[in-house]
Amino acid sequence: MKKIIYLDNAATTRTKPEVVEAMLPYFTEHYGNPSSVYDFSGPAKEAVREARQLIADAIGAQAREIYFTGGGTEADNWAIKAAADAYKEKGNHIITSKIEHHAVLHTCEYLEKHGFEVTYLDVDENGVVKLEELKKAIRPETILISIMFANNEIGTIQPIGEIGKIAKEHGILFHTDAVQAFGHLPIDVNDLSIDMMSASGHKINGPKGIGFLYIRTGVKIRSFIHGGAQERKRRAGTENVVGIVGFGKAVQLAMATMEERACHERELRDYLMERIMEEIPYTRINGDRINRLPNNANFAFQFIEGESLLIMLDSKGICGSSGSACTSGSLDPSHVLLAIGLPHEIAHGSLRLTMSEENTKEDMDFVVESIKGIVERLRNMSPLYEDFMKKSQ
Repeated sequence: MKKIIYLDNAATTRTKPEVVEAMLPYFTEHYGNPSSVYDFSGPAKEAVREARQLIADAIGAQAREIYFTGGGTEADNWAIKAAADAYKEKGNHIITSKIEHHAVLHTCEYLEKHGFEVTYLDVDENGVVKLEELKKAIRPETILISIMFANNEIGTIQPIGEIGKIAKEHGILFHTDAVQAFGHLPIDVNDLSIDMMSASGHKINGPKGIGFLYIRTGVKIRSFIHGGAQERKRRAGTENVVGIVGFGKAVQLAMATMEERACHERELRDYLMERIMEEIPYTRINGDRINRLPNNANFAFQFIEGESLLIMLDSKGICGSSGSACTSGSLDPSHVLLAIGLPHEIAHGSLRLTMSEENTKEDMDFVVESIKGIVERLRNMSPLYEDFMKKSQ
């Protein structure tokens, strides 16, 4: 069996053995419903309480401000739709950016069909929101600013503290989709003036199907899912105890290893980017070279199709992506790459590689050599490349 080099950790991560071990008793031993009143449900109730506190401590929040969800997408939907509903008497204007995850963009598009106005901010060539444009976009009827913490495709980290300050000065709610950043970057919701924040378990070696929404005390957000009185009457449905326990354990591990892990991943990322840029011509790095997630490398190779590159990398046991896993079935180029100014033909040749603490320098060497050979082969088959080389001679 060929060795697998997994470099798609932005899509999902391996659930750590310690996380699985922590979850197992809640399938078969402590399987009580935490909302029940009898003693048998006590261990499940306590496990949920402990996980909530772990997560709150990780972002400088209070436990009562953490609400468990089915994942990051639900958390984004809840934050934006519920805020729009709760504050519609104040105004109907929302500000976001053109490079948000589709969980945010499609939610905003839905609200536009229901009487709300949305401003989609441009970003610079590195994918950074322009603060002056943000200030200019604010109106008296603006009720929400939603800007992601770090981009899932190109890894660029936004000036969240400055955005939070601007929102606070104008009395506007600030939500951030921190699905890619949580557990990878230090986050303090009070220092950054964040009112709502979304995160997901499976991006930090936890289980899939569990996330949370941080809602600052005093923010008027109503229920998104109606039914029972779970999550302090704000999110109905029996708690996913095993998922919550796993998420809590994953957060505990992530916070304990964040600095060391980020240092290792950053070294691999920089080594990979330097070799690719030195050894493969007509290539560019997408996103900010420095101010990006520690484990994110995103390239655009001219004269090739990203899908062909992915298929050929897969044949060598290398797992990567051409953008967000949520849009892998789309033939359209990445909206993120178009927003930073790449023409369609170059955006189609993108490759995102996101590493983990388990990857090695030897992995990077194998990946670089593989990409070099595949890109050369694909370019030799490209009439566009042939024409370009003839003209450049």
